[in-house]
Amino acid sequence: MAAEMSESSSSIPFDPSKDIPSLSGKVILITGANAGLGKASLLSLAAHKPSTIYLGSRSLSKGSYTASEILKTIPGANIRVLELDLASFDSVKKAAAKVIAEAGRLDILMLNAGIMGVPAGVTEEGYEIQFGTNHMGHVLLTKLLLPVLEKTASEANADVRIVSMTSHTHRYAPDGGVMFNILKSAAEPLPGYARYGQSKLANILWVREMAKRYPMFVVAAVHPGVVDTGLLVKATDLGLPAGMSGAVNRSSVSVEEGVKNQLWAAVAKGVVSGEYYEPVGIGGKVSDYGKDDELAKKLWEWTESELNGYLAESGSDLKL
Repeated sequence: MAAEMSESSSSIPFDPSKDIPSLSGKVILITGANAGLGKASLLSLAAHKPSTIYLGSRSLSKGSYTASEILKTIPGANIRVLELDLASFDSVKKAAAKVIAEAGRLDILMLNAGIMGVPAGVTEEGYEIQFGTNHMGHVLLTKLLLPVLEKTASEANADVRIVSMTSHTHRYAPDGGVMFNILKSAAEPLPGYARYGQSKLANILWVREMAKRYPMFVVAAVHPGVVDTGLLVKATDLGLPAGMSGAVNRSSVSVEEGVKNQLWAAVAKGVVSGEYYEPVGIGGKVSDYGKDDELAKKLWEWTESELNGYLAESGSDLKL
């Protein structure tokens, strides 16, 4: 979900059926791929014959159903359903271990899953539910997959992409951008849209810092536009301000249109690592907080400290 689909002559024409190159030999992982933009991404990418696509889904039954649907359209696609609940670090750790054990490489990691406007609550580890799911779970997953991502990037002609779904509504983050003092709580002093905006700003800041620290990857944050995925219907605690509500009500696009930006970022030439893109391929529209290097570094270090604490407690010797 986002405030408004950008209409601009600078939008890059992108037809997934024609502009996605052969993905032969490549391994892809998409979180939240059982429905909406994740499912649409998987369908488009599977048509270009990657070696394997991992279908991340909180529900194994829903993931398996989606896989069976796609196989009717693309017989022979190697789709592996991956149980993955981003609100549970233990689930994330188990999913990452499965991929590392099975896959010899990982070329595209699409951090697509997300929640929006849900009632105030916390994840298993006590983080505000939207921040914990949209940011913390995805960062842990990426870090745990770094060995296979780095191995892939070291190979000749490698092109490792990490695409993080965010939103134009990162502009509705609270004053200061990220309220570190309430991240490990339900953050009820904030309205729903600010909690969501904070989590989406975190996606952008993490991408910005990740690109600096891991120049062997192409890392991008993408906003799909206002997409008719049903996510907004479930956003019962968003509390949109009047101007934002109007923008949402004025326009939305189909999933087939909305998926183009993340597919473009996953495969196209000219994607600048660390950038935030509005559809399709339009950079330079991030908020001031979204280009705050000090805030990005602070968020990175805070997140790393939190995840290292979890890994130490869980008996892992991995340090991020």
